[in-house]
Amino acid sequence: MAQNDVGVPSPIAAAQWLNYHHLYYFWVIASEGSIARASSRLRLGQPTLSTQLKILEDSVGRSLFDRRNRRLILTEAGKVAFQYASEIFRMGSEMVEALNDRAPGGEKTHLQIGALDSVSKHITLRLTEAAYATGPCTVSILEGKGDELLRELRAHRIDVLLSNFPPSLDESGRLTVRSIGRIPISVYGAPKFKGLIKKFPESLAGQSFVLPTYHSKLRHDLDHYFRTSRIPIVRVAETQDSSLQKLLGASGVGLIPIAETSAAELVRDKSLIRIGRLENVSEDFWLITSARKVENTIAASLAKSFRLAEDR
Repeated sequence: MAQNDVGVPSPIAAAQWLNYHHLYYFWVIASEGSIARASSRLRLGQPTLSTQLKILEDSVGRSLFDRRNRRLILTEAGKVAFQYASEIFRMGSEMVEALNDRAPGGEKTHLQIGALDSVSKHITLRLTEAAYATGPCTVSILEGKGDELLRELRAHRIDVLLSNFPPSLDESGRLTVRSIGRIPISVYGAPKFKGLIKKFPESLAGQSFVLPTYHSKLRHDLDHYFRTSRIPIVRVAETQDSSLQKLLGASGVGLIPIAETSAAELVRDKSLIRIGRLENVSEDFWLITSARKVENTIAASLAKSFRLAEDR
C-alpha cells in the first residue's frame, strides 16, 4: 500500500479503502429488501440511503442491485458483497460480545443463557448453578421461542441455548448441538385426582389433560404414548409455558405430564400429587452453541461437560 513519509496511506491507496458505513447501509437495504424499509429501520431519509448506495457501487465498480418494477434484486456481485458483509458484521457483533464478556475489572465472565419458554425453570436453574460452579461469572437469562433464540445465538447475543427440541439441520455448520440428558415423565394432578393412582395408567382414560404445545418434542411423544397404549384422553388446554402448565394443574383444570424435578415444590406443599410415571416417556434436553473466534470460557465449559442427572 502506498504511504507518505509519515506512514499515512496516500490518497490513491485511501481511495481503495472500504467505507463501512456505506457497506452497512447496503447490507441493511439488502436484508430489508427495499430502500423504504431500510430507511425506516435506520431512521435515515430514502434519498440519503440511495446516495450512499450509489457511492458504494461507484467505489467497487459494480452494480449491486438490479432495479425491477421498484424492487431491488441483488446482482451476482451484490450477492457476493452481501455474503461478505454478513460475515463482517457478524464478526463485529462477536467482537463486541467477546469484549463485553468480562465485567469492568475483568474479574468475572458474563454468560448469556437462552432458554426455550417450554423448558422447566428448574432445568434452567440447574444450568445456572453449574455456570456459577464453573467459575466466577455473572449470568443473564433470556427466555423465548426457538427461532428467536437461535437468531440471537447465531448473532452471539446469547452464548448458550438450553432447548427441549433439537434445531433443524444447520446448513452453515456453525451450531454445535449436544444432548445433555433425559428426564422421565410422570403424570401429576390436584389432590382431587388421587383416586387415579389405583389402576394407573388405565385410569387416565377419559381424563382432562393440560399438555405442552407441539413446539416441544415431549408433546409428540405423549401423543404417541396415549395412542399406542389405547388410552383416550381429553385435551382441555395446552401451553408452551411450563410454569403456567403447573399452575393449571394445581388449580384442578386437568392432569399434567411433567418431569418429577419440575413438580417437586408443588408436591411438597401438596398442591399436586403424583399419579404415576409414564413408561418409556421422557423429556430430552440439548445445549446449543455457535462457533466463535473468541470463546466465552464458561459457555465452552458447559457445552463440553454439563449434564442433567436423571430423576429416580
